Amino acid sequence: MASLEVKTDTPVREFFGAQTDAAVYANGTHIIGFGFDGTACFRKGTRNGPDGLRSVSEDIESYSPYLDADLFDHPFYDLGNLSLGSSDDVEAQWQHATDQFDQVFGPINLEADNIRVLTLGGEHSISYAPIRKYLQQYPELVLLHLDAHADLRDGFLGYHYSHASIIRRALDHFGPGHELIQYGIRSGTRDEYRFMNEHGTVRKSRKEFLDSVMAIPADRPIYLTLDLDYFDPAFLPGTGTPEPGGEDFHSYVSLMKILRQKNLVGADVVELSPEIDPTGNSDVFAAKIVRELLIILNEKGAR
Repeated sequence: MASLEVKTDTPVREFFGAQTDAAVYANGTHIIGFGFDGTACFRKGTRNGPDGLRSVSEDIESYSPYLDADLFDHPFYDLGNLSLGSSDDVEAQWQHATDQFDQVFGPINLEADNIRVLTLGGEHSISYAPIRKYLQQYPELVLLHLDAHADLRDGFLGYHYSHASIIRRALDHFGPGHELIQYGIRSGTRDEYRFMNEHGTVRKSRKEFLDSVMAIPADRPIYLTLDLDYFDPAFLPGTGTPEPGGEDFHSYVSLMKILRQKNLVGADVVELSPEIDPTGNSDVFAAKIVRELLIILNEKGAR
């Protein structure tokens, strides 16, 4: 397919040594950063998440012993970061980068051209642009939401597109064939829990969740939105709103092994705040999370 120019901010170090390019290619997996934390209500710093992941990836093996596969078995591309524009207004910054994402991927038929996108945040509000695109593109999409928080509020602290509202905003674009599956949720309002229980979106045990994913037909498209506070802060403290009682790396690997058998078409990974964890352990943890995800996307994207 014809290449499409991506306008980014200053050049950045590519993730895991990906091919750096300013174009989108058929049969390719593409990384794009959206470093924004303007609506974060507790601890900020996720604006540095995409470049924090890129920086630490230099020192991590590209080979996954869990999947017995290497990132470089198939090519993938790092498009750099979306621009927040020049405004000091939080909502204007978010809108500028969201519009830019739409300019890049809006004209593209992801399914027909076999294009897969991994968006790196940034706070969870950045997921709106890719999730909306995938819901528009795939009428039978399953949205997997891994998070400590329900994110079903209808706006928060004056922001309609708050990080605490991302799943509510995604539901605005749901059609009759779409499905939401949530797991890891351990914090939310009574109304959010009432919604999840009434609509059957939340899975309340690891087995129930993994069984639900296993039951998804192999050809049905799946999009994963992963807030890193899904993991217990004992393992990953470098995130804006940590909650005790989260998952560990090996449960995530179990999910990856299932998704490898499914039709994973896109994903985003959000809420890494490198400066909160000065040890750098959270960055390494998150980079390995992304590595496993990228391997699966690469395999699914290769023809």
